Amino acid sequence: MKFIKVNMTDKSTAIGDVPEKYLGLGGRGLTSTIINAEVPATCDPLGPDNKLIIAPGALSGTSLVNTSRVSIGAKSPLTGGIKESNAGGTTAAALGHLGITAIIIEGQTTDDELYILRIDGQGAASLVPATEYRGMKTYALTETLLETYGEKSSILVIGPAGEYQLASASIQASDVDGRPCRAAGRGGMGAVMGAKGIKAIVIDQQGKNADAIADPEGFKQAAKAFAQSVKAHPFTGQLLPALGTAGLVGAVNSMGAFPSLNATKGVMDGWEKVSGEALAELNGKRGGNNSHLGCSQCIIRCSNEIVDAKGAFVTSSLEYETIWSMGGMTGIDDLDIIARLDRLCDDMGVDTMNTGVAIGVAMDAGKINFGDGEAAIDMLEQIGQGTELGKIIGNGPDAVGNHFNHKRVPTVKGQSIAAYDPRGMQGNAVTYATSPMGADHTAGNVLGEYMSGALDPLKPEGQVEASRNTQIAMAAVDCTGLCLLASFALTTPEGGEAFLKVMNAKFGTQLGPDDIPAMGVRVLKEELEFNRKAGLTNADDRLPEFFYTEPLPPHNKVVLISPEELDTALNF
Repeated sequence: MKFIKVNMTDKSTAIGDVPEKYLGLGGRGLTSTIINAEVPATCDPLGPDNKLIIAPGALSGTSLVNTSRVSIGAKSPLTGGIKESNAGGTTAAALGHLGITAIIIEGQTTDDELYILRIDGQGAASLVPATEYRGMKTYALTETLLETYGEKSSILVIGPAGEYQLASASIQASDVDGRPCRAAGRGGMGAVMGAKGIKAIVIDQQGKNADAIADPEGFKQAAKAFAQSVKAHPFTGQLLPALGTAGLVGAVNSMGAFPSLNATKGVMDGWEKVSGEALAELNGKRGGNNSHLGCSQCIIRCSNEIVDAKGAFVTSSLEYETIWSMGGMTGIDDLDIIARLDRLCDDMGVDTMNTGVAIGVAMDAGKINFGDGEAAIDMLEQIGQGTELGKIIGNGPDAVGNHFNHKRVPTVKGQSIAAYDPRGMQGNAVTYATSPMGADHTAGNVLGEYMSGALDPLKPEGQVEASRNTQIAMAAVDCTGLCLLASFALTTPEGGEAFLKVMNAKFGTQLGPDDIPAMGVRVLKEELEFNRKAGLTNADDRLPEFFYTEPLPPHNKVVLISPEELDTALNF
């Protein structure tokens, strides 16, 4: 259990034992706790007092399936509050194998130079000058870095958007094939990395210093049982391997909750053209891979490798949220254009969700027409060119709304909503409004409650409780490194029991069923405390007014959850 500390002001690196107050924490639990304890809440997110924390989950680096999720946290330049952005790929496993609990990057370069943070196979860290790579996009740079440092390396990299310190800038993470197509997309973490002066982080994947497991045999048996639960669940064992997350396009449209044309409709015209079924059929005919292994130790294989009409690789993975943001919100129903937009976002290092919604707002404001794919591509390319319009788009929907004086901007705390309209899914209205992260698709998505029939998405009853419980559960899951999708297995008795045994075998603890949600509550309390210190109040836990005044077709509902009810959601 080691911390690597990097001070960009004096260019020093140090490795040391994890302080006692942070022992037992991983992932989001670690990023949020460190930020709340060590980052001045009112600091400039792009200044030297902010810290960028990179933490694998507590189970990353073990043999447990689907545990290669890394948490990247800082004070967000987008929301002004605390942020944890979660990415897949290979980074978390690589850090876990090295016994690295977190990388803490502080200070700020004063020489206008760029650097690579290199972590070798023994876990030693060094800074390497990288100004020659200024302006490079992520695909070309990642290829160069793998040639330089070896193919068995995990890469975290920013593109031009991160160098420009744009509020939607992502940190791109390499997948198992070494492509920078996984993203810590939300909250502008790429801008913080750029402000620190770091262009890329290169981590050797061949470490053999993983933290010890208290009960290796017990862990092995419990891990096997949990893997069986993941395979047995219909969502992770059947739907996702066949269609990926894109399989949700049809389901959410059928519920009338697919925000379209800048959230003016709940069903996308022509959604069948961009559905998971359409994507799988088209990509299969072209020779693409619809069940790609994208992240270390994944047994779900929800990823895909999208190819063009000539069979050439375009992007991986084309996910549900991106199909929505670049398709539903913009009215673009051409999968080839959506795939190209996804690739451009990854290459320039911007969040596909915040950026797609920004384009949708620009379309709604009349800058370009809904459905104009070529104009959308031009807007994205301008981000990389650093034009005035490109920087506005790259700073997100609020910046676009302010520039064009347009009021229909679907954000909370500056961050765009996700692919579930809060008028069609009232529980997600609660999550968007009250999550410390801003509107978020992983912080407390209540979709599962609706798909199972346990809750009526159009009625206010039970929504606050459902959101609260899901936010607590997801905060706990984000501590472990477990993939959100694999966490569906936790909802079954067998899966939940096996996971608890995994945790106890790993750490030699006696955790009971109530201890996992207690971990989630602890994390949320840390995040809420930071946001209060940063100056955020209940007034920031609100949806834009149009969600209350503009009924959403086809159900013609508005948000029905009152501000007073919202204030009770996370009132621990």
